[in-house]
Amino acid sequence: MQQTLYTLIIFSENLAGVLNQITNVFTRRQLNIESLNVSASGIEKVHRYTITCYSDEATIRTVTKQIEKKIDVLQAQYFTGKEIFVMEQALYKIATAKLLENKNISKAIRLHEGKIVEVNPTYSIVCKEGMPEEVLELYRKLKQHDCLLQYVSSGTIAVTKSHRERLSEFLELREEEYRLTH
Repeated sequence: MQQTLYTLIIFSENLAGVLNQITNVFTRRQLNIESLNVSASGIEKVHRYTITCYSDEATIRTVTKQIEKKIDVLQAQYFTGKEIFVMEQALYKIATAKLLENKNISKAIRLHEGKIVEVNPTYSIVCKEGMPEEVLELYRKLKQHDCLLQYVSSGTIAVTKSHRERLSEFLELREEEYRLTH
């Protein structure tokens, strides 16, 4: 079966245990989560989960429906790369001595639009934001120069390319239904 990288965007109320409920759906289907990012959304008391995983469309559709059935989940949708805009942020901790002795390291950082944000005698910190493949490319370059001490990536964050905000529409409809029945 064809495996595609899908991005799920899930909105839920900000309650303990929701993340566990969501990840259990992936575990039951034996799907490996490639990246996971959880943060506050633009709507008060609503959290946004951005999860990427490889799957076929039938399986990801089922997973999305199962997640959306969870009581605290407001909405769950899946997208391919063509339907969303994604970014990541990464920090690279590199050996300052190697940075100073090898000009190709600072050249690679500039070429990949990284920013040196901290320098001390022991280590330097480089920050990079961009497309996931760009973040990974700088990682590979620094690894080649044998200067990398630590690396961490934020995981994918994403916004849809759609002109409509489906969650806002959903919440407006829910509020209207509530007003009509109460």
